[in-house]
Amino acid sequence: MNGFLNILKPPGMTSAAVVGYVRRMTGEKRVGHAGTLDPEAAGVLPIMIGRAARLFDYLVDKEKTYVAECAFGAATDTQDATGRIIATGENYPDFSAVQEAAEHLVGDIEQRPSIFSAIKQDGKPLYERARDGEDVEAPVRIVHVESIELHEETPDHGVRMTIRCGRGTYIRSICDDLGKLTGCPAHMRFLLRAQSGVFTLDSAMTMEEAAAYQAQGTLQSHLLPLDYGIQHMPRADAPEWLRKQVCNGVKLPAKKLPGVLALPEGQVTRVYLRDEFWGMAAREGEFL
Repeated sequence: MNGFLNILKPPGMTSAAVVGYVRRMTGEKRVGHAGTLDPEAAGVLPIMIGRAARLFDYLVDKEKTYVAECAFGAATDTQDATGRIIATGENYPDFSAVQEAAEHLVGDIEQRPSIFSAIKQDGKPLYERARDGEDVEAPVRIVHVESIELHEETPDHGVRMTIRCGRGTYIRSICDDLGKLTGCPAHMRFLLRAQSGVFTLDSAMTMEEAAAYQAQGTLQSHLLPLDYGIQHMPRADAPEWLRKQVCNGVKLPAKKLPGVLALPEGQVTRVYLRDEFWGMAAREGEFL
């Protein structure tokens, strides 16, 4: 079984637990996820099965889209609704004030995530250090936020918004920053990841749906193909007479592959035989 499952992760479950579930369900040992999603968050979680796991480094996961709800009136140590309240306030901002504050959080911005995050220091996640009572502080990082679109006010002093950003961006930290910028403590009340690279809600399935397909013996046909997430990379189509070389991973003559000689040195490329994806190669001089 080789390909991708685009799982709609439910809230209250870790990304690692989803991987374990799929591993047990399919009997496949090689299973992993492409991009951690916080336990309390829901949404798109790409699962790599079999040889798909070897394509992790080539996946484009820089483009993320989230739907979130920011709640004003309290800040927490985790920056979300699961944490301990560390500050409160009743100077609730109006919609226009939140919108103005959000404009300051677009572009390349400095962000300091909660200590209850998966960022590692000396190989150990910060949240483990924090729970062990260690005195830790999350490092300030530069992240990219493409846009923050505010939609509407929600009950109990909340605002619903869509955020498009790059990898490594903590949405709960954006909510915390909105509180600081508006002068009213805030935290993230709800989070849904709607997009992770090319994986979107449109192609996602629930864990129950995946289990039902597996019980019917049809899960294989519902896998997204191995090359689903690497369509952004150049493609080389090998002629049939090079089949043996392709199958054995032998160097291929670049001049026999249309367009390959025009690629930059070291450019990684998808290789196909009769429109079937076979693997990855890189241009080295006159060879692929």
